[in-house]
Amino acid sequence: MKIGLFFGSFNPVHIGHLAIANYMVEFTDIDELWFVISPQNPLKRKSSLLTDSYRYEILEKAIGHQGKFRISDVEFNMPKPSYTIDTLTYLSERNPNIEFILIMGSDGLQTFHKWKNYQEIIRHYTRYVYPRPGSGHNEVKKSENIKLIKAPQIEISSSFIRNAIKENKDIRYFLPAGVFEYIDKMGFYR
Repeated sequence: MKIGLFFGSFNPVHIGHLAIANYMVEFTDIDELWFVISPQNPLKRKSSLLTDSYRYEILEKAIGHQGKFRISDVEFNMPKPSYTIDTLTYLSERNPNIEFILIMGSDGLQTFHKWKNYQEIIRHYTRYVYPRPGSGHNEVKKSENIKLIKAPQIEISSSFIRNAIKENKDIRYFLPAGVFEYIDKMGFYR
């Protein structure tokens, strides 16, 4: 079985995340996709990050009971900050019959050499890389153990969503309906 691991803070999850996830399970050989909520990305600031439990709840509202998607809180109980190699190792040791695939945007390749034990990831895990606006394919061509996935480019980011909410914009169509209503009700990102 092949499981795609889609790491992110999902702060908040938006229709771009879901479109990429949907594309991965329908147009690649991945059997299932796990959204791995990262409590703290070591390469990003933590300033407007909602708590782990709120982001988990938002993801639950976004994916409901979609059979090919699952939410993983594995990093909630691991040392902070979260390092992808540690999570991959942990999951692989506990699930020896599963082939884990790392799903990442092409923009992440520019800083991939800064990831903890990035060479171990290259050696042991295939990376399915989808295109991100503004990042070329040069890094993909230079990298090993990568499969370029020609998913549609989606120019939505969580920071765009947070800024739009802060500016009191109506962005209901950028988020799954349940997510928009929950964020609005809770007053998140204002």
